[in-house]
Amino acid sequence: MQWLLNLPTAIWRRLMLILQGLWSLLWLIGSGIAALFGRDGTIGSRLAAAIGGPEGQRKVFSVLRLLQPNLVLKRRIIASYPNNGITAIATRHDDVTDILSRDADFGVAYAPRMEMITAGENFFLGMQDTPRYTRDTSNMRLVVRRDDVPAIVVPYVAASAAEIVAMVPGKIDVPQALTQPVAAGLLDHYFGTPGPSQTDIAEWTTLLFWYLFIDLQADPDLDARAQAAAARFRDWMDGHIAARRAGPPRDDVLGRCLIMGDADMPGMSDRDIRNNLIGLLIGELPTLSATANLALDELLDRPREFAAACAAAQRGDDATLAAYVFEALRFRPLNPVVYRRAMRDTSIAAGTLRRRRIVKDSIVMASNLSAMFDPLAIPDAPAFRIDRPWETYMLWGYGMHACFGAHINRAVLPAMLKPLLAQPNLRRAEGARGRIDKAGTPFPQHFHLAFDT
Repeated sequence: MQWLLNLPTAIWRRLMLILQGLWSLLWLIGSGIAALFGRDGTIGSRLAAAIGGPEGQRKVFSVLRLLQPNLVLKRRIIASYPNNGITAIATRHDDVTDILSRDADFGVAYAPRMEMITAGENFFLGMQDTPRYTRDTSNMRLVVRRDDVPAIVVPYVAASAAEIVAMVPGKIDVPQALTQPVAAGLLDHYFGTPGPSQTDIAEWTTLLFWYLFIDLQADPDLDARAQAAAARFRDWMDGHIAARRAGPPRDDVLGRCLIMGDADMPGMSDRDIRNNLIGLLIGELPTLSATANLALDELLDRPREFAAACAAAQRGDDATLAAYVFEALRFRPLNPVVYRRAMRDTSIAAGTLRRRRIVKDSIVMASNLSAMFDPLAIPDAPAFRIDRPWETYMLWGYGMHACFGAHINRAVLPAMLKPLLAQPNLRRAEGARGRIDKAGTPFPQHFHLAFDT
C-alpha cells in the first residue's frame, strides 16, 4: 500500500516537471524575441547574454528535463580531451547521480592534461578506480585530516578574514582583497606551500584549474600559458620540498607528507608529494575564491535573503549563515556540468523511456546544476530555501571523484564571508564596479562592495 500513499506526491512532482518546463520554454522564447529586436550588440551576443547566465542555464535545463532529459548530439563540444565527437547531456537527478557513480562505464578524462602539469605523472583526480588511486587518496587523507578543519583551518580563515575586513575603509574589491588572499594564506598556514608570492600561487592555480576543467575548446594560447605556469610551479615546489627537508619540522600537510616519505611509504617519494600537492592546490584556491564571490553575488540579487544572511552573520548564527551561502550556490555553482568519457558501449537510464545508448569514447556531460533543480527529486526546487538537507547540494561533483577538499570548502566559505556580511549596510558599489568582473578569465577577479564604517 505504500505506493498508493506515495502516488499523490509522484503526480504532483510530474506536474511540476511539466509546468516548469513549459514556463521555461516560454521564457526562452521571450528572451529570443527580445534579443532579435534589441539594439545593443549583435543578435548572437544579446541571446548569449540572455540565456548564457545562471538563470538562462536553469531555464534551458528545465526544458531539457521535460523534453529531452538525455540529449545525444553528434557534435564535438569538448576538444580538449580525446573523444569520438558525440556528446550526451544528462539533466535528470537520477541519471546524473547514476552516471557519476558508474566509474567503470563513465571515466574521468583529465589524465593527459594532468600529466602535462606534472611532466609525466597522473594525479588521483584523473585516475580510474585502481590500486594506485586507492593508495594515493588514502595517503593524502592521512595528511589532510577531517579534524584539522575545526581545529586549524576554520580558526585561521575566520581570523584572517576578520582582520582584512577590519582594515578596509568601507569599500572592498572582494576577490583581490579578501577571498584570494585568505585562500592563498591557507595554502601557507595549513598546506605549507605558500608559493614564491601570493600573486604567483594565485596565478598558477587559477590558470591551471582553467586549463584542466574549463578550457573545453583547447585554446592554444591558454595551453602555452599553462605549460609555462606548470613548469614554474614544479620548479618552485621541488625547491620548496628540498628546503623544508633541510629545515626544522612543521606540522602542516607538507610536513606530514615528508614524515611519511621518510618512512618509505609507497607513493610518498618527493616527486609523488610534489604532484599530489600541486593537484590539491589547483583545486583549493580558485574554488574557494570563485564560489565565495558567486554566493555573495547571488545573495545580493535577492534582497530579502541577503538581509537575512547579513543578520545571521551579525548575530553569530553560523549554521543559518552557512545555509544561506550554500543555497545561493545551488543557484550559482562554479561548474554547471561534470563531464566524463564513456569507457565502453553502455546506456543511460536503462529500463526507462528516456534511455539512451552511449557509444564508447563519447563525452557525457552530467549537469549537477540541473540535478539540483529537478522537481522529481528536489522538493520545491525553484524556491530559495535554507531548510534543505545537505544531500541536496551537488556543488563539487559526486561519487568517487567528488572534490577531495569538499569538507574544507563546506566549512571555509561561510567563515570567509562572515566578517564581510556582518558589516552595516553592505551593498554593491555603484555602476559596473558593483558587478563581478572576470577580466577575461572564467573566475571573478574584481567585485567591489561598500559598507558603512
